[in-house]
Formats: sequence, structure tokens, C-alpha cells
Amino acid sequence: MESIQAIKQRFGIIGNDPKLNRAIEKAIQVAPTDISILVTGESGVGKESIPKIIHQLSHRKHGKYIAVNCGAIPEGTIDSELFGHEKGAFTGATQTRSGYFEVADGGTIFLDEVGELPLTTQVRLLRVLENGEFIKVGSSKVQKTDVRIVAATNVNMFEAIKKEKFREDLYYRLSTIEIHLPALRERKEDIHLLFRKFASDFASKYKMPTVKLTEDAVDSLLKYRWNGNIRQLRNVAEQVSVLEHNRTINAFALQSYLPNSGNHLPAVINNSSKSESDFSNEREILYKVLFDMKADLNDLKKLTLELMKNGSSSDVQKENEGLIEKIYGNDNASDYEEAIQDLEVLAIPSNAQEPQIQEPIIEQQDKYHFAEEIEEEETLSLHDKELELIKKSLERHNGKRKLAAAELGISERTLYRKIKQYDL
Repeated sequence: MESIQAIKQRFGIIGNDPKLNRAIEKAIQVAPTDISILVTGESGVGKESIPKIIHQLSHRKHGKYIAVNCGAIPEGTIDSELFGHEKGAFTGATQTRSGYFEVADGGTIFLDEVGELPLTTQVRLLRVLENGEFIKVGSSKVQKTDVRIVAATNVNMFEAIKKEKFREDLYYRLSTIEIHLPALRERKEDIHLLFRKFASDFASKYKMPTVKLTEDAVDSLLKYRWNGNIRQLRNVAEQVSVLEHNRTINAFALQSYLPNSGNHLPAVINNSSKSESDFSNEREILYKVLFDMKADLNDLKKLTLELMKNGSSSDVQKENEGLIEKIYGNDNASDYEEAIQDLEVLAIPSNAQEPQIQEPIIEQQDKYHFAEEIEEEETLSLHDKELELIKKSLERHNGKRKLAAAELGISERTLYRKIKQYDL
């Protein structure tokens, strides 16, 4: 049996992280068997290396090895791609075609992104795993195949099962042995090593000197989250190698190639959208705040009217202590005094010959009557106020809708709809 180090050199795997070594060790151990394997890990961690190791170390190494990206095949054709079809099975099927399971008989099939398989295809795959049988699309003949299946996924399979997007029985059939590859951010000691390898490869490819990182640049490299894992690191190494004229890269130069490198906020693990009930609760809270604001405004108007009627701030304060405390809270003394001073500036001095602010010439009883009308208007509905404003505007402009709409701040079309609605 080959050593882990020999396998790394053979398949171009770089790093010495214990979790990575454990994954390779498991692949070496299960390779001689025909057990189904499920490789898990984030996108870009190099899951495609594990099925290659398993195939090359198995007794099937002389058979075919076929890698299938399940997420890249349209749902309508994936059954045909995997299991084949008969001539005339569907529009465009001009001849009989063999599927991957028939072609790879005696070999290994790697099903990448297996979590993206449609449910109908999952049923067919389960049958292959259980007894090695499949049926071509458009055929009734059962065929046998001897294929080893290695699958890989970057989705949370338990979440997919919970949401009924993946069959639970198929998951347990595929994951007889599960091999997990760690994310790049969990392999801190391997990050700089990988960057140097990629930089060296691109220097040879583009025939230019190899880029090197300063200590602060290496520190930035290690602190970055690497959501795209090894694939993202490789892309950054290629960009730096091609675009930078200076072959020694400091942290400032490197950070321009790291998206959101300045964002040190905690990563969002599950950014699920708000449910309808959440929005409903927020709406109810907003309505409550608005109604409370309206009630406070009405209380303030009432207090102002009392002050206008009585003219004595001390009397008003005694009679409306509860209302004042409700409006001004714990700091009612200072706030209320300031409000009274503002109102007294507008008041008419009893010994003045001419008032500071000219009031409309109305009798005292009319003044009280006007205040009562203000309170009565507050009870009017929005419907009545809107109707009244539209009527007044139309009368003012002799029925010209365009001018009335402009005055009301609405479109002419909206005004026309309102006229029909209120039967004006």
C-alpha cells in the first residue's frame, strides 16, 4: 500500500494538514473495496482528487473512470445522459444511445454535485446502487452494470433531506463511507505553501519571475477567509503573477486582490430570507408606533388648546398633570417650562396697546367654537378629508382636472380615478 506522501506526490496534492491526511488515508483504505463513497466539503476544496485516488488504487483501475457534473446537466436530459435512451424515446432521439452507467461497466463513476440530482433520477440511481440494474429511457428492458459510484457534494445533505430535496435512503446508500475535506481556512499552515506552488507554476507558464510575498502579505493571506477555498487562492496567485510588475508583493498590494479583505465582521452562516410572519410582525410594530405618535400629537394639541383657553400656565399644569407627564415623561418639568415659554412668546400681553402677533378679529365665543371645530375635524376619517380636498380643488379650478391634480400633488390619472370612485 502506498504511503500518504507518495499519494500526494502522485496526484499533486499539497499540504500536510492532519484533516487532509486523514481524508487521504481513508481513501487509500477503502479503495480496494467496492463500497460507495460520499466526499463532502465546501466548493473548491479539491473533492475531485479523492475519487481519482480511489479508482487508481482499486482493482477497477484498468476500467473506465467517468466524472459527471450532475449540476451542469439539464433536468430533462440527465436520465438519458446517465442511463441512455432508445431510438424515438423523445423528440431528437434519432438513434439509440448508451448512458454513462453502461459505458463505465467495470469501472468507476464520479457523480459530482450529487445533491443537485432531480428526485426522479435519484430513484433510478438508488436502484443501480442496490442491485446494479437500470433501464434506458424509452425502454422496458432491464440491464445490468457493475459500476463503483463515488459521489461528492458541497450542500448540507441533512438540510436537503429535511426540505425533501434529497432522498434519505439514497443518502445512506451513497455514504457508506464519508470522506470530508477541510476548508482552506482550516488549513492555515498550508495556505502559503499552496500560494508558492501556484506562483511557481504560473511563473513557468507565463515565462516570468516568480512572485514572493513579504511577511505582512503572508499574514494577510493567512487571516483571509477564503470562501472559494483552493480555487480562489489559485485565481489570486494567477492574477498577482500576471498583473504585478514588482515581483515582491506586500500586504497593501495583495489586499487589492482579496475581495472584502477589510471586512472583519463575523461571517453569515445561514442567510435565510425573512418569513412572511416576520414581515407581518414588523408591520404590526410599525402600525403601533404610528398610532402612538398620533395619540401623542392629539394630546399635545389638547394641552395647547387648554392653554389658549385658560391663559394661565400654572392652572393648566395643575389640571393636566397626568397628560403633561404622559407627553413629557420624567423630564416633564424642564421640557414643559420650555414649551410654555415658547407659547407665551406668541401670547398677547394684557397691558399691550398693540398685539405682537395680530389674531383674526373674532369674538371670544367664536374662538372657542373654532377650537371645538378643530377637535371635531380630528375625528373625521381619511376618506372624508380626501373627498373634501378634491371637491375644494376642483371648485377652485372650475373643474379643470389637470390644475386640480397639480395642486393636490397627484397625477391626473389618479385624480380621475378618485372622481369616479367618489362619484363627483
